[in-house]
Amino acid sequence: MGTMRLETMPEPKYRHLKTVLSEALDSEFAVGEILPNERELAARFGVARATLRQALEQLELEGRLQRRRGVGTTVAPPRVGVDVNPARHGWPGAPGDAWQTEDCQETVPPATVARTLGTDAGQGVYAVHRVRMAHGQAVATETLYVPAASVPGLPGIGTETGAAWGRAVLRELNRLEPGGQERAVELGSARAEDARRLDRLPGAPVLVVTTGYLAGGGTAAVALSTYRADTCRLTFGDFAGVSLLAS
Repeated sequence: MGTMRLETMPEPKYRHLKTVLSEALDSEFAVGEILPNERELAARFGVARATLRQALEQLELEGRLQRRRGVGTTVAPPRVGVDVNPARHGWPGAPGDAWQTEDCQETVPPATVARTLGTDAGQGVYAVHRVRMAHGQAVATETLYVPAASVPGLPGIGTETGAAWGRAVLRELNRLEPGGQERAVELGSARAEDARRLDRLPGAPVLVVTTGYLAGGGTAAVALSTYRADTCRLTFGDFAGVSLLAS
């Protein structure tokens, strides 16, 4: 990358810097290559490190860059589609489900989830932890909150844990007659545990998809799915739902 001064640019410096960096990524760097550190880049372009960070954050959100633990900032690979359109998927654990069950525990859900489920404050529910893989890497993690009332065929909260028990919860959940889904998508920051599982830094941008699974006139389960925003984008097509593309 050549040296360029940006003080006279009429648009915000970080936007122009983002354009310059993007062109350099196309012409000078290969996928997976590590970029120079922030101090070197800031000096090379004659900008403050705060301006540089803004440009790098934008490129990360666009999926051009990745920040990895113990590695640094690297050039991201091309994106591969990961469909989350509810019109194409059934309930968790149904045939064709792309998620892998890792664990199941008793937990007190977040207050907003408890209200959606209609459970009392402080009441424990099943928390099924799952992961979604693409090309050998984790692109999303999920916690599915299921109250005991939604899976009456199981002995009760707190009796078992582990992946096998999580799959049992999903099998019992699928005995209900589905009544549809409700979804919301928002941008957030990765919590420490999600960042660890996704091989990202805490605070990295993520897309949080909240899904309510409806049955019997109420919400039978709520899933909080955390997708890597550095490699994801939202598309809206002919279907009624949302498609998420990730690599």
